[in-house]
Amino acid sequence: MHVREIVHLPSAIISISVTRLLLLLPLFWLASPAFAQKKNDTFKYNIYQATSPIRIDGVADEAAWQTAQSASDFYMVLPMDTSRARVSTDVRMAYDNQNLYIIAICYYPKNQPYVVESLRRDWNFGKNDNFLLFLDTFEDQTNGFSFGANAVGAQWDGLMYEGGKINTSWDNKWTSVVRNYPDRYVFEAAIPFKSIRYKKGITHWGVNFSRQDLTSTEKSSWTPIPRQFPTASLAYTGQLVWDQAPPQAGPNISVIPYVLGSTARNFATVERPAPTGTIGGDAKVALTSSMNLDLTVNPDFSQVEVDRQVTNLDRFELFFPERRQFFLENGDLFANFGYATIRPFFSRRIGLGVPIRYGARVSGKLNKDWRVGLMHMQTADVEETDLPRQNFTVAAFQRRVGVRSNVGLMLVNKQSMNYTPREGFPTYSQYNRNVGMEYNLQSANNLWTGKALYLQSFSPGSPADNKVMAGNLLYNDRKWIVGGQYEYVGTNYNPEVGYVPRRGYQKLNGQLAYLFFPKGSSVLSHGPILNSTIFMNTKLSQRLDNTSYLAYGLQFRSKSTFTGWVATDYVRLLADLDPTNSGKAKLKAGSQHGWQSWGTEFISRPQSLFTYGFSTRYGGFYDNGTRLNITTDLAYRVQPYASLAVSSSFNRISLPELSGLTTFWLVGPRLDLTMTNSLFITAFMQYNQQAKNVNLNTRLQWRYKPASDLFIVYTDNYLPENFRVKNRAIVFKLTYWWNV
Repeated sequence: MHVREIVHLPSAIISISVTRLLLLLPLFWLASPAFAQKKNDTFKYNIYQATSPIRIDGVADEAAWQTAQSASDFYMVLPMDTSRARVSTDVRMAYDNQNLYIIAICYYPKNQPYVVESLRRDWNFGKNDNFLLFLDTFEDQTNGFSFGANAVGAQWDGLMYEGGKINTSWDNKWTSVVRNYPDRYVFEAAIPFKSIRYKKGITHWGVNFSRQDLTSTEKSSWTPIPRQFPTASLAYTGQLVWDQAPPQAGPNISVIPYVLGSTARNFATVERPAPTGTIGGDAKVALTSSMNLDLTVNPDFSQVEVDRQVTNLDRFELFFPERRQFFLENGDLFANFGYATIRPFFSRRIGLGVPIRYGARVSGKLNKDWRVGLMHMQTADVEETDLPRQNFTVAAFQRRVGVRSNVGLMLVNKQSMNYTPREGFPTYSQYNRNVGMEYNLQSANNLWTGKALYLQSFSPGSPADNKVMAGNLLYNDRKWIVGGQYEYVGTNYNPEVGYVPRRGYQKLNGQLAYLFFPKGSSVLSHGPILNSTIFMNTKLSQRLDNTSYLAYGLQFRSKSTFTGWVATDYVRLLADLDPTNSGKAKLKAGSQHGWQSWGTEFISRPQSLFTYGFSTRYGGFYDNGTRLNITTDLAYRVQPYASLAVSSSFNRISLPELSGLTTFWLVGPRLDLTMTNSLFITAFMQYNQQAKNVNLNTRLQWRYKPASDLFIVYTDNYLPENFRVKNRAIVFKLTYWWNV
């Protein structure tokens, strides 16, 4: 259950609060002593050129490791950040002209079993014993790289953004080995300088090491980090001090071609399409050690898993994240501009049901203070719907302000090429443009975060009220979370390449939470969470939505959690609505609805081979109806080769005055098989009674060389009532990463 809403304030107070918020964010940044220098500057790891060749074999027997500095005596972060770690970790680093090397010896009590899900790459952090490295190569405390492995050697890598978040969809070339012993496991890796971005001549990077041991429920870090923050928090890294400037990566050009064969059939038609073949590829060109040029021609994304289906009882469009590799490096420059529901650019709008001809993107760091991203893509025309060729151009600039804050500027342009509307076909816009500016606030100690945002759209004959203004401020320490957010989205704001599911409103949100830490108890922490959101129309003359939410959460020392909550909702419909979203009778626009509900959520301890979780919701619904929702998540793992998970969601909606009783299930069993750390098989089924569909998806991935893969993807869709096949497809794809 997401934390929600609580305060119904008069419109005058809303206006005054918003104005003050937007004006005071920069002033507060300049005035607050929290925005001092980096917290852990005194933690220094001195890295030296390797005195001998290093073999990546999980054995620390080379002379280079004997002479390297040791980083040990980690600090405990969880369950409590007031002592040193109980499980010991010893880390050493070195480098040569091609690679950055790291070895981590992770000790535990003799014959203690490890806890992992499988050998699958980019595993779930909370369900694996693991070691991770975080690199802030520009020491800007905002962006970086993460590498690591779980206790059986499954790799993890990702791009770091917004000071502590990680996008694990990013993959690159590097090698690692994990070797297991009765009292420890050893992680050893070589990370090519060509795989990361850094500025020539900089001899200080931010660095930190993180260790998670689930048996002892301990998460630890080389530098001290407050427990409310992730160990990935770049505000709390130490310094990686080079004995000389890191070597230049040299010519750095990668070509990643692919060949693909596929066949598909729609069983609703008699036609049997012939199998198709396609070639295309990507290229990565390092313009400098910190700026990259990405190119793509005739890209194909068939290796990407299908989106997980959800029961949709929302009035607005759902969001599904981008997973396609071309869009990922420095993707936060483009994708994270704005808020979760106010994005002027959403890359999944490009190539949606239409082929992409080509694309080019330049992104990276100009220096420690400036980041830039420029992207251009063109899609093909579609004769069947008269959709013209379209160009997509995006420019993003970011300037660091102070220690960790920044100011960003974005320009988005969508242009239809040589387009004249034709009778009998849909009409498409000649162009759509968006311009925006934002100020991102992050204090040096990470306690204060916030944002101020302005956006405006432009289209032919664009009417007034086509802008967005928003701002938020959040305080988060060990015990308190206090925050507020304001949004104004104009009725005619039009981001055709963005994600803004709702327009024509003003919104005010407030949240408050507090944690207690009992001593000598099986409960680690507990406390209340209070949240409220109100939506008004743009003139503040009419209330549209209002949700108030009160929860009480408990976190146990075993890492299991339980939350109970109550909520009250009010909705004024802006359009006709079928509350079940299943093709039944609709409520009229302008009708008003209010109800109360309650629910629970539980997640079991991750150390067990069998894990489970559930959530419940019961209470009122639209039109004086009721809704019961029960979800479950069950999982069992056979370490380290397989995991079987089954998720389910049951909804019972009673609307006596509208459409009567509606029930539907969403069930999704999933099997992950990892024979080795380079051969993965994933099979899952999704039975969606609401969408009247059964989906079967099976994907085999063989990583025959670093970052080079063979994919075989098989997909079926069935009618649930008789399991007749609706459509079927099979795709073979081979990619190869070639360093020129």
